[in-house]
Amino acid sequence: MRILYVGDVVGRAGREAFIRRAAELRSRLSLDAIVVNGENAAGGYGITPSIAGELLAAGADLLTTGNHVFDQKELIAAIDGEPRILRPLNMAPGTPGRGVGEVRTARGRRLLVLQVMGRLFMGLWDDPFRALEAELARHRLGGTVDAILVDLHAEATSEKMALGHFLDGRVSLVAGTHTHVPTADAQILPGGTAYISDVGMTGDYDSVIGMDKEGSLLRWRSDLPGKRLEPAGGEATLCAVLVETDERTGLARRVAPVRRLIQWWAEAALEGRPMRPGLSEAALSQRVCDLALVSADTGLRQLV
Repeated sequence: MRILYVGDVVGRAGREAFIRRAAELRSRLSLDAIVVNGENAAGGYGITPSIAGELLAAGADLLTTGNHVFDQKELIAAIDGEPRILRPLNMAPGTPGRGVGEVRTARGRRLLVLQVMGRLFMGLWDDPFRALEAELARHRLGGTVDAILVDLHAEATSEKMALGHFLDGRVSLVAGTHTHVPTADAQILPGGTAYISDVGMTGDYDSVIGMDKEGSLLRWRSDLPGKRLEPAGGEATLCAVLVETDERTGLARRVAPVRRLIQWWAEAALEGRPMRPGLSEAALSQRVCDLALVSADTGLRQLV
C-alpha cells in the first residue's frame, strides 16, 4: 500500500493547499489512502464539522486531530456521528469520539489508524503506551489489517522516539505531529516500522508555527495580554510523509517526506527565481521524492 500522511493543516492557507493538491498527489504518487491531521484547520484552533467535510470531500480518507480537537465546540456533538474524524485514543473514558479508525481502500485493503497524545509538556493524558498496547492487542499487522498508521501528537522528540521503538515491528508507520516543524529523521526502524519525529505543518511557513508572526512577536516581547493569535495567510507549503508497505507483512518498504510548494513559491523554484530561506530545501525534497518513486517503478537510478 502507498499511504500519505499530511501534517497539521493550519488555517485557510493550509486547507486550500491540501484541497488544491489532494487529487494530484493521489494520482502522481499512486496513493491507496490519504490521512490528514486537521486539528488546526479552523482558524488555527480545532476543526468544525463543515471544514472536516471539505477536507474529506477533497480527498482525505480520514482525519486525525490532537489537543485542540474540541476548540470548536460544535464538534463535540458531531464527532460520534463521523467515524472518519479521530480524537486521541488516550483521552479520558467517556470523551466523545474515538481514537481508532479504519480506511478501506479501493483495492479492498484495510488501513488501521490510531492516534495518541504524548504527556511530556502536553498535559495529564492517560498513558499512551498502555492505550496503544490495549488497542494493538485487537489487531494483527499483515493479518486482520493490511497496514497500521499511528499519529503521535506530542511535543518531545524523546517521547516520540520511545513510542516509535515501542511500536517497531507492530505497525507500518509512526508519524509525529504537533510541533509544526518538519524533522529530517524519516527512517525505517530495525523491526520494519517507518518513523518520523514530526511531519511538519501544512500552512504558511512565513510565520511562527503557522500563526501570524507580528502577533506572535508581540507575545514574546510583552507580559501584557494580547489579542488572540491568527493564522498566517500567505502561500502554504504542504508537508507530508509517504510510506509504501509490503503487501504481505504490512511493514514499511520505503518512507520519504513529501513537501509541495504552492503557487508562486513552486513557480519560483521551477524558474530558478529567488525564494525565501529554506524553501530551496523543500523544492529539492519534492524533486528527490519524485525521482525516488520513478526509480522504484522502473528500477533505473535517477539523478537529481
